Amino acid sequence: MIRVEQGSAPLIVSIPHAGTDIPEGIHGLVSPDLARHDADLYVDHLYAFARELDATIVRTTVSRTVIDVNRDPSGHTLYPGQFTTGLCPIQTFDGEPLYEPGALPDQHEIERRRAEWFDPYHLALALQIERLRAAHPALVLYDAHSIRSVVPKLFDGELPNFNIGTNDGASCAPALTQAVEAICDASPHSRVTNGRFKGGWITRHYARPDEGVHAIQMELAMRTYLIETSDTWPPPWHEETAQACQQILRPILTACIDFAKAQA
Repeated sequence: MIRVEQGSAPLIVSIPHAGTDIPEGIHGLVSPDLARHDADLYVDHLYAFARELDATIVRTTVSRTVIDVNRDPSGHTLYPGQFTTGLCPIQTFDGEPLYEPGALPDQHEIERRRAEWFDPYHLALALQIERLRAAHPALVLYDAHSIRSVVPKLFDGELPNFNIGTNDGASCAPALTQAVEAICDASPHSRVTNGRFKGGWITRHYARPDEGVHAIQMELAMRTYLIETSDTWPPPWHEETAQACQQILRPILTACIDFAKAQA
């Protein structure tokens, strides 16, 4: 369920939400389709080119409905006062219930899922950070996400194409943020930094810029690489649109590597 592809460049691409697997033993869901509705569709496929940059990729194939590996396991909300989903979500981003009445996962079930899928993901990330920090004076942890362009319960209107999150500047050096921003701003797409999405638990938890671990989150509006439609879901992979997006993402990841190497 946890997939790690090791590279030697000072870059880790974390993909926590592209999984759609619903393992055996997950009971009480309204439907498997609904449980997969909020996946970061095809993000693993979108960033597959990172292997060519010698980056390390860490991802899970498990649906975020089973357990969200980008949530604070203590239950602390990352966005006080705003709607968000928890460690084991019980509703979709649209507020639809994910479980049948009386079938919500109890604390024992949440702990079981944490031990089986959450903890191994974070062990994998920690081990890759340790491995690369032993070889490089600095590295970038790039947390890759996407979301539907319009989700009224989460944000007003249409989300910008590129949503950079650095925990209000605390998770990485300004030079890294500026390098990523410049590439986004040179594209034909819209960009915001630390808007609705400031970085999830992965970005905030692992960031130690003073110790050479710089973390940044990229939340893509899905229209940036897919043809979104309200008629059918999920939309199919759209090669032409995805390739146009990759022409922007490739220099972004390259800039992350160059930034890390420059810290020597």
